[in-house]
Amino acid sequence: MPEPVRMPGRPPAPGGPGIPVPERGAWLRRGISRDGGPLVEDGEVVWLQAGPYFADSRGFAGVTSFDGRQVHFHHLTGEPGEDAGTFRREGPNLVEWGTNTDGSTFLEVWTPLPLDEDGDGDDDCDRDRDSGSWSATGYHVVRVCRHLVHVDSRTGTYWQL
Repeated sequence: MPEPVRMPGRPPAPGGPGIPVPERGAWLRRGISRDGGPLVEDGEVVWLQAGPYFADSRGFAGVTSFDGRQVHFHHLTGEPGEDAGTFRREGPNLVEWGTNTDGSTFLEVWTPLPLDEDGDGDDDCDRDRDSGSWSATGYHVVRVCRHLVHVDSRTGTYWQL
């Protein structure tokens, strides 16, 4: 059973430093706060990161970059656009703060999904064989161990292998 989500501390100061996202990981969103409201989650949102490539089950995928302060998610497939957030660690979680293009703000809490294949607590995944990113016209797939997100022009889908 997942631990309850606690509301993280205040966001970093505007323009303050953030951290880059890990090169490889599978993350489940534990909650989102919009414009300072309560932290809520009403669905399953999974984000996978394999090197510079990401896929989000909400229906967008592409590449990430880090400017020393914010991580930028450049959407290449699915929902068009780019979004950016400032990340910091809170225990095992990643906490992301950002501002949308319309000026509204968000805070998202991301908790790591296990990369453990056999339940012994070790990362059993072969980085080269079991993780990667593949794309062709109209779709993008990112796999991290047993986690896979497929994004096309209509939707994003998460599977556990």
